[in-house]
Amino acid sequence: MENLTISEVAKKYNFRFKKGLGQNFLIDDSVLDDVVDGAEVNEEDFVIEIGPGFGTLTRELLKRAKKVCAIELDEKLFPILEEELKDFNNFELIHNDALKVDFNELMGDEKSVKLVANLPYYLTTPIIVNLLTKGYDFKSLTIMIQKEVGVRIDSEPNCKAYGAFSILVQYYCDTKIIRLVPPTAFIPEPKVESIVIRLDRLKEPKVKVKDEALFFSIVRKSFNMRRKTLWNGLKDIGIDKENLLKCFERANIDPVRRGETLSLQEFALLSDEIGSAK
Repeated sequence: MENLTISEVAKKYNFRFKKGLGQNFLIDDSVLDDVVDGAEVNEEDFVIEIGPGFGTLTRELLKRAKKVCAIELDEKLFPILEEELKDFNNFELIHNDALKVDFNELMGDEKSVKLVANLPYYLTTPIIVNLLTKGYDFKSLTIMIQKEVGVRIDSEPNCKAYGAFSILVQYYCDTKIIRLVPPTAFIPEPKVESIVIRLDRLKEPKVKVKDEALFFSIVRKSFNMRRKTLWNGLKDIGIDKENLLKCFERANIDPVRRGETLSLQEFALLSDEIGSAK
């Protein structure tokens, strides 16, 4: 495939792009290099790729990784990938929906697992949530996603983009934006800009909380209506108003603040106080 463009490969195999599967294939070599460099892929890494497309990114990963296991839902891509990547003996192709994969089973005894992918936009949030909350032991996630979502993931308190999803990702990972990617880097061109971001999985969550389920429930309630104060968002949390007010006082958080002003650490403090009062 090195001598063929994406359009030529599509024509060669009579392949038609499927909008329903979010198929936007990367054609910019500089972006490919930045993704692989940003992921810091090396010969010790077992790399999982979601949605390899025609294998342009896969090929670059195969040159550096110990092994690349690609998960693809569209069976029509299989003969293309198998033919175009036949010279690599460290390539494995799996037909499955990434949301249904048991990644622990896939990883086996591998010690250094990195996930690298140009994710379909419609799958971005559920895949990230699935990978983070199920405790899979990967080192990092380097993904190309819609710019808007990447900015949300990397945002800080008091930013418009900051929300429950920002907190969920930052609870489990350190985040680093690698680069922006214009629509012209893909075929077909998407209507929005993309971003490459790396999520480095932490050995322990960034904050320690007594009740993780309660912590995330409080975060969600605090952002359900962004104009609501914390007090209005949390008054149905399951304790009486007097005790709830005392929880705010002990956490040193003003109940008239809004959720988007609280740091991860402040949410953890408030969560632990409310948990103790229940």
